[in-house]
Order: sequence, then structure tokens, then C-alpha cells
Amino acid sequence: MALSTLERHRQIAQFVHNQERVSVQEICDRFAISLATARRDLDALAEQGKIQRVHGGAVSLHAHAQAKAHANGLVEPPPALPRAGEQSDEKARIGAAAVALIQDGETIFLGSGTTVLEVALRLRNRRRLNVITNSLLVLNVLTTAPDITVVSLGGLFNRAEMSFIGHITQQSLSEVRADKVFLGIGAVDVQHGLTNTDLQETLTDRAILKIGREAVLLADHTKCGRAAAAFVAPLSAVQTLITDNATPQKFVDGARAAGVRVITA
Repeated sequence: MALSTLERHRQIAQFVHNQERVSVQEICDRFAISLATARRDLDALAEQGKIQRVHGGAVSLHAHAQAKAHANGLVEPPPALPRAGEQSDEKARIGAAAVALIQDGETIFLGSGTTVLEVALRLRNRRRLNVITNSLLVLNVLTTAPDITVVSLGGLFNRAEMSFIGHITQQSLSEVRADKVFLGIGAVDVQHGLTNTDLQETLTDRAILKIGREAVLLADHTKCGRAAAAFVAPLSAVQTLITDNATPQKFVDGARAAGVRVITA
């Protein structure tokens, strides 16, 4: 039975991630498709930010980042880029569920992280949106979106997350308001709330949570029921949590009992 285009794209993205570098011919052989279809699929995945297109094929984001790092004399690429391939299917579903909450004409805030990036990738054809962000990855995705006004927050550049944090960012956040805030997090637990590992990022996340009428937390199952070192806010600071169907039911029930709307993608 032939794969749907969406499923084929998902499998090709995973194949590129696993192999790190593949040729167009390898895609043809692996998925029994024509050269023209393989090229279109790779072009579409590159536009979505899933892979990096190169002459004759494609490379994973991790491999591309490593190559750039070595070329610049760096040892490691920014961690945000390798993470793009982790739980990619779950993150894609969470991103799609988040976009369904966004209405044309709204002002939204998109935070940093690869799960929130999935939201940005699905907004390019939306109309009359205002997007506020501190994420360089989100900025790159929305640069050519024709009907989206993008507001970029400056600050201290966090290379690990490809985002802007710190005092200048927090000062800028005090000047803006959004209908909805979409935020990723390092860990979330019913008892311990929202937590992260970086103190500077934690302070910025607290400021982000204050600017929206509704705060929507995006967290795949690997983040749920866990706690990190730095406290951001109690779970009650968000109104909606979007996660995937592998998240433990005990955590989902606990979040709902705490008054949080939980959407399972």
C-alpha cells in the first residue's frame, strides 16, 4: 500500500536524520518514488526546516550544524539544532494542534525551542497575524511570510537555544501584549510546575508568561512529569497544555485536576 505524502515526508525526514546524509537516488530506491518526486519531497522538507538541502541530496540538521561548526573552528553545534530530530513526529502533531488555536488577526508570542518552531512552520500562509518572538529560528522561518508582521525582541543571545534572553529581553517584553503565548519548557510537573536548567532563561520565561491573555505550554511526553533545577512558575500559570499521546495518563489527569486544559495531539 502506497504511503500518503504526509507519512512519506515523515519517514524521509527520519531517514535523513538517521543517515545524516543521503542522495536523491537513495531516497528513490528506499521509497520507490521517481527522481522528480524525491526532489520535490526534499525541497518541501527543507522549506519546513526539517532537513538541509544540498546538491544531489540532503543532510540532517545535526550534520549540517556540525559541518558549519567545524568550518568555523567550533567543537559543538548549538544544541537546539540536533534536538530538532528528537520526537519529531510528536512535536509536529503538537505544533499542528497549537496552530488550530490561532485565529487570523491575532497577536501571538512564540518562544524558543524546537517544539514551538513547529508552530512557526505552519503559520506562513496565515493572514493578518502579529508574531512577537525572541527566537532566531522563528524569525528565520517567518522572514518571507507575506501577511505576518514580526516583532523581534533583542537581548543577550543564547547560542544553546538560538534565542534572546536576559534584562534587555525582559524590558522589551514589558512593552508588549499578546492574545496567546506559546511557550516550550525544559520540564513540567504537576507538583513542581514549570522548570528549566538555565537561570537567565528562567527569568525570561517568567516575563513571557505575563504578556498573554492565554498561555499555552507545548511539551512532548519526555518533558512531562519531570523537574529541572530552576523553578519558572507553577502549573497554574498556563491555561492550556498541548502534549502527545505518549504522556502518562496520571500526569494528564493531575494537570486537568489543577485546572489546566490538556490537549493530546
